[in-house]
Amino acid sequence: MRKFLLVAIAAATLVAAGGAVAAEVEVKLLNKGAEGVMVFEPSFVKIAPGDTVKFLATDKGHNAETVKGMLPDGAAPFVGKMSEDVSIKFDQPGIYGVKCLPHYGMGMVAMVVVGTPTNEDQAKAVPQVGKAKQAFAALFDKLAANRTAAK
Repeated sequence: MRKFLLVAIAAATLVAAGGAVAAEVEVKLLNKGAEGVMVFEPSFVKIAPGDTVKFLATDKGHNAETVKGMLPDGAAPFVGKMSEDVSIKFDQPGIYGVKCLPHYGMGMVAMVVVGTPTNEDQAKAVPQVGKAKQAFAALFDKLAANRTAAK
């Protein structure tokens, strides 16, 4: 009986610890998605510090990389290779702007929000090109709606 109790306690501990494990979110890079052409899907991701986002090169000819100036102070920028998946662990809280370099002007951008956004004003101030300007405006609207829904 004592052996069974110890095994049950160990199993319960493992299950409880599983909730503390960092999450991985998948984001597809697509030629055509639910929100149009040349998109990240989903384009808005909210995660906790320590979580990972795996950008999947579902359709070839895309990459995922940070938008210069759209990341928290102290966070390292990243550049994924063309047509290859890339996994990024986000430790620093804040807003990260992500783009597909060849389709940036077409509005192929995403926003990763890690924990509490600490750099929103800085991220909003970064000038955007072409349709990326409209796409980021919509993503900042999603951030505001997400913040309102959380209250």
